[in-house]
Amino acid sequence: MLSVYDGFFSGGARIVHSDVVLGLLEGGQHHRVLSIHGEVSREETRQRMEDDPCYRSLTAAGVGVTSLGRVHNAGEPVPAGFNGPELAETARVMAGADVILSLKEQPLALLNQAGLPRRPVLVCLHRSDPQNQGRALDELKAAIADGTVAACVCCAESTRTAYQAAGIPAELLHVIPNGVDLLRFRPDPARRLALRTELGIDHPAPVVVHAARYDAMKNVPLFLAAAAAWLRGTPGGQVLMCGAGMTAANPALAADIEAAFGTDRRRPHLLGVRRDMETVYAGADVVALTSTWGEAAPLCLIEGMMCGAVPVTTDVGDSASIVAGRGMVTAPDPEVIAGAWTTAVADRAAFGPALAAARELFSRTRMIASYAALIDRLHTGAARSTLPHPH
Repeated sequence: MLSVYDGFFSGGARIVHSDVVLGLLEGGQHHRVLSIHGEVSREETRQRMEDDPCYRSLTAAGVGVTSLGRVHNAGEPVPAGFNGPELAETARVMAGADVILSLKEQPLALLNQAGLPRRPVLVCLHRSDPQNQGRALDELKAAIADGTVAACVCCAESTRTAYQAAGIPAELLHVIPNGVDLLRFRPDPARRLALRTELGIDHPAPVVVHAARYDAMKNVPLFLAAAAAWLRGTPGGQVLMCGAGMTAANPALAADIEAAFGTDRRRPHLLGVRRDMETVYAGADVVALTSTWGEAAPLCLIEGMMCGAVPVTTDVGDSASIVAGRGMVTAPDPEVIAGAWTTAVADRAAFGPALAAARELFSRTRMIASYAALIDRLHTGAARSTLPHPH
């Protein structure tokens, strides 16, 4: 198996895909990863491949990870083509694979290049807005027309619906919902205490966490407006923000905070990229999402729920079905969101049984087994198609 990444940078899709690779490796498959970019600067954060936790997890498990060595800076144009050495390296790693996994559709710009080995490609789709992905949708359609793409995995029903509406054949779209490691993501009083001690938060204080990269789709201004409203009515409340770009060094975020809070001295804790999200979620009472578009099956809601935090989200992607009976869906209004956080904190114990009962539904084991079954079908089908015809 070969997985092709556009790059290693903070985001739920890369976390899920890397966990799938590790799970398939545990099941006996052999995996390699090729990354188009070796370094990416986005969300006001410089992200080197070697520093990324997904890269480190993969290489620690024995997965070979190589890169074409490209460097991408947000806002700069992406080169239209690939040079000879890049294509030679791609052909080399593809030659040893039976099936190719493309993390989202962006790597298809590389995989669609002429002269590369023909292998069945499984495209893993993690958004619900195919038209907002630049040239990627066109690359996906071209790869399907060429017969390169054998199947697409959609992490959510909203993904399947959106891509089918965009012209992708329904028979290629398979839904495998996201799952997480239940041994890692679980309620944990020790982690809860550790996070609160680290940040100087009183043990009984209500805590809301927003785990997202600094991107327009996440609607950070809406979250901050809700946070300001909630803190005004919750004297002991604390708000945490983590993810790429969620630091004081990000001038755009600083301006957003100033606009939302003005002279109010109570501000969110800015934690940046954390390697211990299981601790962050265990220390929180509410996991909040205020995204406006693009989401499919937000990993933060699933990870937070599995750690015992009540999810409160806007109605985007599959979020409403993910939190149904386990949390709350709100209108994109700061006061409404703030009120929902207050209710979620007060009713946290009441949500506990539903969150516990949902654990199997959001299991990593279930997710990886589904990927393995689909990959086996693709591999078997590809092998049959290469058998000589009887005379």
